[in-house]
Amino acid sequence: MTKKELALQVIDRLKKEYPDAGCTLDYDEAWKLLVSVRLAAQCTDARVNVVVEKLYAEYPSVDALAEADVDDIERIVRPCGLGRSKARDISACMKILKEQYGGRVPDDFEALLKLPGVGRKSANLIMGDVFGKPAIVTDTHCIRLTNRIGLVDGIKEPKKVEMALWKIIPPEEGSDFCHRLVYHGRDVCTARTKPFCDKCCLEDICARHI
Repeated sequence: MTKKELALQVIDRLKKEYPDAGCTLDYDEAWKLLVSVRLAAQCTDARVNVVVEKLYAEYPSVDALAEADVDDIERIVRPCGLGRSKARDISACMKILKEQYGGRVPDDFEALLKLPGVGRKSANLIMGDVFGKPAIVTDTHCIRLTNRIGLVDGIKEPKKVEMALWKIIPPEEGSDFCHRLVYHGRDVCTARTKPFCDKCCLEDICARHI
């Protein structure tokens, strides 16, 4: 079986297993996802979802966050860890959105990468979830599972995993596929030495068992 053929089988099975899988960060506007994904670095999505409620209660718009004191932002986001650097990035990012984009999040990948605190993973998440464009989000779950399953071979660097997956994942499937990997990685194919292979829908086609 080629990697493309394997990828299609994995996509099909994960669709059946997690039909409603989506982003686990709560947001109702594009800029809020941009803030949340920055806070999610080395922090759980569940905690981020709690913290941003207070942040948006005090600063309910791009303009409000752009004008906020960095110390005040840090005070609120500190529970997410790396509070100072995250607060600085959020402040600088909102200022750029306000001054250069009229308060809107750009729908261009390269423009997103130029925003403070935005890397390829974050930019892909925005492109896929907000704008419905092809995207592959190589978070820790994606990297771990695609290596275990055999879709990539011993690649750990996020960008290299992303580039390898672009070759075998249909563009229109990429975003949802990565969300489903998150669900599967949390529930079944965990980071522990012995994941729950006995209840995995991919066991018979996974490289660990072939």
